[in-house]
Amino acid sequence: MKPGLLTIGLTTLDIVAHPIDALTHTERAILIDGIACVPAGTAGGAAMVAAKLGVPTKIVGAVGDDMIGAFVRLGFESVGVDTSLLATRPGERTSTTLLAVESDGRRSSYHAAGAGGGAAIGDAVVEAACASGFVHYAAVGGRGTDGGAGAELLRAAKAAGAVVTCDLIGPRASALDELKRLLPHVDYFMPSAAEATLLSGLDDLSAAAEMFRTLGAQACIIKNGGRGAYVSIGTERQNVPAHAIRPIDTTSCGDSYCAGFIAALTRGWPPLEALRLATATAALVAQGLGTLGKLESFAETEKAMRAMALAADA
Repeated sequence: MKPGLLTIGLTTLDIVAHPIDALTHTERAILIDGIACVPAGTAGGAAMVAAKLGVPTKIVGAVGDDMIGAFVRLGFESVGVDTSLLATRPGERTSTTLLAVESDGRRSSYHAAGAGGGAAIGDAVVEAACASGFVHYAAVGGRGTDGGAGAELLRAAKAAGAVVTCDLIGPRASALDELKRLLPHVDYFMPSAAEATLLSGLDDLSAAAEMFRTLGAQACIIKNGGRGAYVSIGTERQNVPAHAIRPIDTTSCGDSYCAGFIAALTRGWPPLEALRLATATAALVAQGLGTLGKLESFAETEKAMRAMALAADA
């Protein structure tokens, strides 16, 4: 199999502060445990985590021509992400999210929209996808990818031998129509439980997974937070439990789960075993702030996978 991962989709900066349990409404400064500023988004977060886990990774996305955009690019490059296909959009600001995380893990999000959802697919992106062993398409709902360009990209990548995973920016009204075009070219569709329920109209995750497979996905992995994930791969139908942890910030857990799964697949792990690595990756991210949380390396994540207890009620 060809080396490397190409991620395509939303790129943002996350500014995460913890704990913020109340606003003071004064000019008095309150000491808190930490603040993290890090690239994030469905493509950006997955790229950061995959690179941290040792996967040669390239990102397709967009930032503005502001200082935040320069910081996001620097953040990617600091962990080895190739940013040659990360576009800078003149006159636009970089998408940024401010997250106030409470002591109990609940959070309030404030998002300033910008260039981040504008990943565009051109000849260079198609060429990069066809040269990659893995393509993570996290651009469903993107303004430059819906309506056919994404499906043609994935068709070309699959024909060239890539393994294709797929996540969502956000389930717009048009998302299901877009998925009908995309899923015949997707090996692993990886929505959250909330997204799967919304898109399918089904409360039962097993029924939702089968619907997505009927639409063409070879396999469906539905991420369900502290309850783990529901998995429909081949003839296997099962729940993969989460780890029993005390989460600090779960903002990037879904993106890190996808990246952990891909990282294990790149090393030849069977899919169900790769999902265990994905679970451990998300658990380590959830125990710290921002996209990388407490993640260190593939080796340390594998060690944690074997050491951390599983949630009893998963």
